[in-house]
This record gives sequence, structure tokens and C-alpha cells, in this order.
Amino acid sequence: MSDNISWKILSRFVEIRSKWLTLIGEKIENNNQEILEYWRVKKDDSAVIIVIHNNQFLLPIPSYRPGLGEITLDFAGGRIPENKTPIEVIPTILKRELDIDEFSIASLTSLNKNGWAINSSFSNQKLYGFVVSILPNTPINSDKLGLTYPVTQSGVNQLLQDLNCLQCRAILLEWKNSLI
Repeated sequence: MSDNISWKILSRFVEIRSKWLTLIGEKIENNNQEILEYWRVKKDDSAVIIVIHNNQFLLPIPSYRPGLGEITLDFAGGRIPENKTPIEVIPTILKRELDIDEFSIASLTSLNKNGWAINSSFSNQKLYGFVVSILPNTPINSDKLGLTYPVTQSGVNQLLQDLNCLQCRAILLEWKNSLI
């Protein structure tokens, strides 16, 4: 860990800012005095939410992912603006993705308090995982609901087969491991 101290940023040769991210190119001197060109991305952190209602996982309608060029199945989720805490964005994400209001939340559990690095060599972005149980009598808007899976071992196994998103899979596995 002490080798980190000897790494030095020599120059920033590009910085491109957009609403979604900042792309930075830098020249860095490592602990062996080698000059390296590094590219990195600054992005808001992300929250992924496992939503459970009446012993079913609720997933929003699959959506198009430009990075993959395809529609994917994902848990509800979104970015965490710099001025918000991870837990503060949960009601907004649930309303947007599944049309569930904050008064329908029976319980909210954080799976990781500090966030996990998504790609630490390329980005500062961290992932926060949550499990939200929805009150049993809450009506679910079918126009927002994508798929449901039973909250059983076979349901978890099927969901793991169907999820392509590594972040969603990691959150599901973390939740599953927390039950052991």
C-alpha cells in the first residue's frame, strides 16, 4: 500500500465534461519513475435495489442499454447525485422505475454502507445495494412492472441465470449471502 504515495499526476491533457460523466486523460509517474498515460471516468455512484412484494422479486420493464446495444433485465436502480446520500435516492428510484411511493415501503435494508468500487482502475464510481420490502396491500402498476420471480432458492437461481448485469447479480448474491 505504501507504493501509492510515490505515484504522481504529472499533467492532465484532457478533460471532457457531460451531464453523465467526466472523462479525464492524465500522465502519471509510477513508483518506478515510468511515465504512463491513464484515462479515467468520474461518475456519480449507483444504487441497485432489490424490491420484494408478497414473496416476489419485482423488476422494472427491461430497458435498452446503449453500452451493450440491447435491452436488459435489471433491478430498479439509478445514479446518486453528489448532493444526496445513497438512502435518499431510494424513494425517487422506486417511483420512477416501479411507480411505488415511499409510503409503501415496509422495510429498507442497506447491503453495504461504504459502497463497492465498480471499476477502480478506470472509475471512481461506487455501487450501493439495498433491499426494499413493500407493504403487502400495495397495488403494483402493471405498466411499470417487467418481471417477477419468487423469493425462493429456485427463483433466485432463475434470476441469476436471467440477469446479465454484473452489478445486479452482485447485489442479489450479497442479499442471498446475508440470509445464511
